[in-house]
Amino acid sequence: MELQILGVRIDNITLDEVTDKIRHFFQQDSQHQIVTVNPEFIMAAQNDEEFMNILNSADLSIADGVGLKYAARKYNHKLVQRITGVDLMMQILAIAAEEGKSIYLLGAKRGIAEQAAFKILEKFPNIKVVGAESGYRHWHRRIKDAKLVEKINRKQPDILFVAFGQVKQDKWIAHHLSKITSVKVAMGVGGSFDYISGKVSRAPSIVRRMGLEWLFRLFRQPWRLPRIITAVIRFSWAVLRQKNN
Repeated sequence: MELQILGVRIDNITLDEVTDKIRHFFQQDSQHQIVTVNPEFIMAAQNDEEFMNILNSADLSIADGVGLKYAARKYNHKLVQRITGVDLMMQILAIAAEEGKSIYLLGAKRGIAEQAAFKILEKFPNIKVVGAESGYRHWHRRIKDAKLVEKINRKQPDILFVAFGQVKQDKWIAHHLSKITSVKVAMGVGGSFDYISGKVSRAPSIVRRMGLEWLFRLFRQPWRLPRIITAVIRFSWAVLRQKNN
């Protein structure tokens, strides 16, 4: 089943159903992009037609953000399960370890992808990490996208995780996935490398169950305030305004 919130399509499915779909992706010859949609994504898409099209064309569009749960209710729907980006990434890693798939970690601040790879290998000793490279913010001065694509192609990964930050990562995948021919599944993962590496702590499980992880993150990272305003206030107002029109 699908939901549509402010013009953005979301697959309203459980984590088990997502897992089945991803396993099926690996059995196909085609490539697949996964997006993890949160209120910030939806608000960004309101003024970015290209990004809106990327979200709506993705092979899997997962609800990541407690705000989507409440927005769905406003449209008289029930979101069957919220799946965070880091939880989905861990699920894909488990599938990769089980099925012998290789992964490539790309992005985040300098050294973080490498630290995340180390933690992943601790948890999944049999997984194939064929590449882990961070520090992308500096690459634009020394490496072009074509060279980066060539570099990834030499490693022939089955799965590509990209952490360039919201919008940028999903656009980069959409623009370049077809050139990285070995990749069957690609996903933008935001801050997931930070969590997996241990650089940033996740909220306690009880806080996550209450849907207050955003508040925990705000206390730990006050610089997120503008993003929280977008996700909580601007998004809620946009949903209410559309509902009342």
